[in-house]
Amino acid sequence: MKEGIATVVKNAGSHYLLSELPLWRPFPAVLKGKVRLSGSESTNPVAVGDRVRFSFGEEPTVRDPARISEILDRKNHLIRRSANLSRASHVIAANIDMAYIIVSLYFPRIKTPLLDRILVTCEVYGVPATVVLNKVDLYRDEGAGEIAAIRSIYEGAGYPVIETSTVTGEGIDVLRESCRGKVNLFSGESGVGKSSVIKALDPSLDPKIGKISLAHLQGKHTTSLYEMYPLGGAEPFGYVIDTPGIRGFGLVHLEKEEIALYFPEMLKASKDCRFTPCTHTHEPGCAVKQALDDGLISPERYNSYLGMLEEDRKFR
Repeated sequence: MKEGIATVVKNAGSHYLLSELPLWRPFPAVLKGKVRLSGSESTNPVAVGDRVRFSFGEEPTVRDPARISEILDRKNHLIRRSANLSRASHVIAANIDMAYIIVSLYFPRIKTPLLDRILVTCEVYGVPATVVLNKVDLYRDEGAGEIAAIRSIYEGAGYPVIETSTVTGEGIDVLRESCRGKVNLFSGESGVGKSSVIKALDPSLDPKIGKISLAHLQGKHTTSLYEMYPLGGAEPFGYVIDTPGIRGFGLVHLEKEEIALYFPEMLKASKDCRFTPCTHTHEPGCAVKQALDDGLISPERYNSYLGMLEEDRKFR
């Protein structure tokens, strides 16, 4: 009986692919029953990126896969409330070095409340995040002002912003170098060009690429599984976790009083609030509201915060 530790590189529901990174040689695996029951509130006890202990007798095959016996401690993970089970949650991926949240100004139009929900969740669970503004070739001239505004909002909040175009290649080398030596999560609303960006990073990869639905200016879902790809082939220089396009992102395990703590720019300003705790909505002497008036906190981010306060049981 051989035993070892490997990383989950594909989640297909009840079946998985593992690889002993940095070696890229995936093999099939399934969960032992006791592990399957250990997921508590999460709909998936094992996520892509998890490091797990496995065992098998002979070389694992589809008919005789390895058995996952233990999930090792995670350094971090990204989680959201399940769309169909309001009290349940779904772990998107684990042990992430950087999350790249891909957006576009138009086609589909950027939804800052959705982006901010993802960024707040990254802060809660200790996942570093970068905003990728894709398709800049479509609006480099006409949308220059909006591009500058997005950069100002999110760089002002402390997040790097990378502008990319898979048509012209702009920003792809910068993004590729940023991914080097890391496990990188790529996420974003359907239609923002996430799969195209992944393919631009490594043309040998072929994640599913879908076409925009012109009727609604929203992307069709083209990725149904969570999967990790090696960047650079058999001797990867990095890894990318591809995720299905998202249309909603529910916050998990976060009380209203805690939300402001995960807006970095609000957390910094709140140290000077007269009252503690402060909701930053109506209290006198609120340093966050003063920072908003002084232009140090963007109205867009503050409005996202107010939306989370008012709709903590709902998500778009």
